[in-house]
Amino acid sequence: MTHIAFIGLGNMGGPMAVNLVQSGHRVTVFDLSVPAMDSLKREGASVADSALSAVKEADIVVTMLPAAQHVARLYLGNDGIIRGAKPGTLFIDSSTIDADTAKRVGADAYACNMHFIDAPVSGGTAGAKAGTLTFIMGGSPHAVAQATPVLQCMGRNLFHAGDLGAGQIAKICNNMLLAVLMAGTSEALTMATKNGIDPKVMSDIMLQSSGCNWTLEKYNPCPDVMENVPSSNQYEGGFMVKLMNKDLNLAMNTAADSVSTTPMATAAQSLYRMLESQGHGEKDFSSVYTLFNKHTNT
Repeated sequence: MTHIAFIGLGNMGGPMAVNLVQSGHRVTVFDLSVPAMDSLKREGASVADSALSAVKEADIVVTMLPAAQHVARLYLGNDGIIRGAKPGTLFIDSSTIDADTAKRVGADAYACNMHFIDAPVSGGTAGAKAGTLTFIMGGSPHAVAQATPVLQCMGRNLFHAGDLGAGQIAKICNNMLLAVLMAGTSEALTMATKNGIDPKVMSDIMLQSSGCNWTLEKYNPCPDVMENVPSSNQYEGGFMVKLMNKDLNLAMNTAADSVSTTPMATAAQSLYRMLESQGHGEKDFSSVYTLFNKHTNT
């Protein structure tokens, strides 16, 4: 039984921590939300009164936070969890942040005789609940090998992308493509429906044709075409528009730094910014469909 501290119990982190408990690990959790911690306590986790208290005796620490500033604030400085953990601790950060922050945190951990990998995830809230996430890891082979048994309790596919920060770069590229695919799928489905084709029929056609993609297979943006997805629940739950905008900002910054040309991602970013400016930042990112179909309720 490995003693694991888990910090960040949101839509993704909560189910991930539950899977660790159900796998037989000793799990101590911390989150700013008391109800989130109470939910994990009912699942069998221990609850800490602070992040520092959570990591003090842990062998492995997993964090899942909204943005880079939260990661830096949690890990770094005299009050950071790196200073509060025991030597040899392995830190796994599954937040989606910029590669430079991941490298900075990793360097600080290694300077304190600890280990760190950046391991952002793909698979959404459904994958978090089912334990079928994809983990994209950046770090040393030794740290990745140490993390693998724990990550296998939460995910099905594990990839070692390269050195520290590589996991973040790969995740940013993936989410950039996801934004483009969701916008394009929404655009195509709307045009089909406006020309008299049932969106379910059109989805089935594209699923068996060259337009097939993940959004059609797992996350259809048109309401009532697919069960148990946000589009059939008023776009509630899932991956929020404001978080997709955060990831697209990371992608644009990465593109600028590497002199990469991203016209498709730039177009997608303008759509998601428009969606958030209209007050839909808390809705699932598949609600981009509503920009193309003014009759869709949000």
